[in-house]
Amino acid sequence: MVRTNPTGLPARRWRVLSRITHALRIAGAAALVGALFSLGPPAQAAVPDTIPLKITNNSGRTERLYVYNLGTQLSTGRQGWADANGAFHAWPAGGNPPTPAPDASIAGPAAGQSVTIRMPKFSGRVYFSYGQKLDFRLTTGGLVQPAVQNPTDPNRNILFNWSEYTLNDSGLWLNSTQVDMFSAPYAVGVQRADGTTVSTGHLKAGGYNGFFNALRGQPGGWANLVQTRSDGTVLRALAPLYGVETGALPANVMDDYVNRVWQKYTTSTLTVTPFADQPGTKYYGRVSGGVMNFTNSSGAVVTSFQKPDAASIFGCHRLLDAPNDAVRGPISRTLCAGFNRSTLLVNPNQPDTTTANFYQDSVTNHYARKIHAQMADGKAYAFAFDDVGQQESLVHDGSPSQAYLTLDPLN
Repeated sequence: MVRTNPTGLPARRWRVLSRITHALRIAGAAALVGALFSLGPPAQAAVPDTIPLKITNNSGRTERLYVYNLGTQLSTGRQGWADANGAFHAWPAGGNPPTPAPDASIAGPAAGQSVTIRMPKFSGRVYFSYGQKLDFRLTTGGLVQPAVQNPTDPNRNILFNWSEYTLNDSGLWLNSTQVDMFSAPYAVGVQRADGTTVSTGHLKAGGYNGFFNALRGQPGGWANLVQTRSDGTVLRALAPLYGVETGALPANVMDDYVNRVWQKYTTSTLTVTPFADQPGTKYYGRVSGGVMNFTNSSGAVVTSFQKPDAASIFGCHRLLDAPNDAVRGPISRTLCAGFNRSTLLVNPNQPDTTTANFYQDSVTNHYARKIHAQMADGKAYAFAFDDVGQQESLVHDGSPSQAYLTLDPLN
């Protein structure tokens, strides 16, 4: 499957921006760059053009490691890659059918070793792969990212993963992600100007195998999300959106919960307070004629939602589309979090940030539930709006002196 846009990444994946702009769904390069340039004054100390990224290989694996730094150059909006020194290289024009991209790989550290590269002012991804280089292609629309839900994708049998980041004049936002898949584990970190370091993304001891064992033990098709290589190597678990799209997970997997939510709010009101810093901004949802209508404090209908299906819930799109606006987007991202975490029946006031309420219904996003259960700090980016209630695995600093990517054992 070819999935490209002007930024080179699917729009719903630029979650690192949501913490700083309330931009809920970036539609393309113009919106992305515009949002970044409108963030306000720089941090107290100027952020240099590049900062060091220390990559440590604690995986215990003996294969060669390859690293890639791909993204959008913020000063120009151009797509490309950065070499080990942080120098930008624009992608050449692509073709139809897609043409091979230039080899952007950087030699990664051997097991037990570290390598430091430079991160430029990018919004992009740092990929890493074990034992084999990734296959990137270019179309007339830009870079083609790996799409391993497609059995013919050339990267299907490669063990790889990636982190996402934005580095700009306001600082660094760096996160681990499981929005598309759970695979080779890693953690991210940042060293602040005062020398202190903060990190997130580490699994509990035994958490990697613990996750796969738990997912395989979950009835209802969830075990079908796991992909293995012919030699038995566990490669990844696909996110449930791709499970639904490929038929690995039943399309009606969330229907029972959605029906109960719709029934409840036919006779009661769902109150959404989408902005933590604006507690007076509230929207009120009621179901009428099979549609959930939201009104503002004046009683005017501001947006409406059809009953979402599983794909809309897991992808936080389609019937739960979240445009970059001040009303529908914030309501939709709140609903998305509530459906994935199954909190809409236990709390009529959303978002519900009480983690004890998360994933308690038998119909829920079990993929996200089992990921969070295995994280050392409980934080993860298991679906697109897992940052609702600050549950995401993100580090940020306005004056970063160094970033970290630590590859952890697969056990």
